[in-house]
Amino acid sequence: MPDRMSHAAHARAVLALGMPLAGSQVAQFAIGMTDTLMLGHYGVESLAAGTLGSTALFVVLLAGSGFAFAVMPMVAEALGHEDEHAARRVTRMGLWASVAYGLVLTPVLLFSEPWLRLLGQEPEVAALAGAYLRIAGWGLVPGLIAFVLRSHLAAHERTRIVLVATLAAVAVNALLDWMLVFGRWGMPELGVRGAAWASVSVQLVLMAVLVTHAVRALPGPPLLDRIWRLDREVLGRVVRVGWPIGLTNLAEVSLFAGSAVMMGWLGALALAAHGIALQLAGLAFMIHLGLSQAATIRAGAAYGRQDPTALARGGRAAIGLSTAFAVATAAVFVAFPRPLLGLFVGADDPDRAAILATGASLLLVAAAFQIADAAQVMALGLLRGVQDTGVPMWIAAFSYWAVGIPLAYGLGFSAGLGGVGIWLGLVGGLAVAAALLMRRFWGAVLPRAAASAA
Repeated sequence: MPDRMSHAAHARAVLALGMPLAGSQVAQFAIGMTDTLMLGHYGVESLAAGTLGSTALFVVLLAGSGFAFAVMPMVAEALGHEDEHAARRVTRMGLWASVAYGLVLTPVLLFSEPWLRLLGQEPEVAALAGAYLRIAGWGLVPGLIAFVLRSHLAAHERTRIVLVATLAAVAVNALLDWMLVFGRWGMPELGVRGAAWASVSVQLVLMAVLVTHAVRALPGPPLLDRIWRLDREVLGRVVRVGWPIGLTNLAEVSLFAGSAVMMGWLGALALAAHGIALQLAGLAFMIHLGLSQAATIRAGAAYGRQDPTALARGGRAAIGLSTAFAVATAAVFVAFPRPLLGLFVGADDPDRAAILATGASLLLVAAAFQIADAAQVMALGLLRGVQDTGVPMWIAAFSYWAVGIPLAYGLGFSAGLGGVGIWLGLVGGLAVAAALLMRRFWGAVLPRAAASAA
């Protein structure tokens, strides 16, 4: 049946599904932001080490999350066919692939200090970041399991439990950070190690809540029934769709990780300012990511129904919503840079003025890439909805590795622009990705879907 919904109706549907997802993304991000706030008030060196360590963990986590992201459109497609059994098969094999990846990569995190030194980080910062990862690395497998279950529940439009569970995780993390970083309520003062213990605890709590709900609350046989049985056909599909998503995520996040490494070459103060500015920019990005995931789910359902009209209208509605929010956040960054940055640095910190000055210039650049960042993640969401992941992977690799990172280095060091030049390189990579990915969806994938449905 052809789509009869107006663009306004599609926008309302995207908002209804996307805002809880965006809220859960903001809440998930708030866990890392809480670490930054606490460590920022604990000391600049701890903040720099926490930024470096959490960035490394985030790179590994996002690279492995491709299988979880693949679960979302594949389950949505199965539900579009009203095939709950197929949806459960996809999720079980998504768990298999994610856990296997986590078991392989966890040792890389546990023994990270040597390669952090090889990347040119200051010895004291590298040592503290290595100590952080020796603890926080144990949260990789639980974090990946939670990612898969969030995708499964979101595809079933059970977004409220995802939001509630993540908000609970934020509260647990804040309490544990306060107790363990500063040594409150009789606990030892662990500094950056305390933030790492809080991170592991939160991943375990979040995983436990989502497993319980996914097993008990959804219709049909239990999700984890016969989880030990290998389903070769479905595992192959999950891997084929998921590994390009993982590499796409890796390409994007490595652009930001590379910028953190380059900022570290400028010193601990520059890295600390970068970490704060990136937290603020990343917080805004979480809204776009939630809307993008809603677009993935709705695109997957339209793809399953072979309804290209709904695919196009839903895509335009989602892009319009994301663009409007990007313009609003850019305006806030331009108008209030120092008050926002000041939330992360103690009033009596002797380096406060230098960090705020550097961070304010970075936030102005962050305002410039809000629209490009929103556009590229929305295009990726729509493409993933129709399970088009191979070509977007190559687009991301070119945009971020061949354009973004060289441009950041050239502007930051060869042109002598320092941190601002590094961030301008981020803008360049994101803008190229946005243009090429949008062209891919509207110029190739959507016409192909229309021809297939005709």
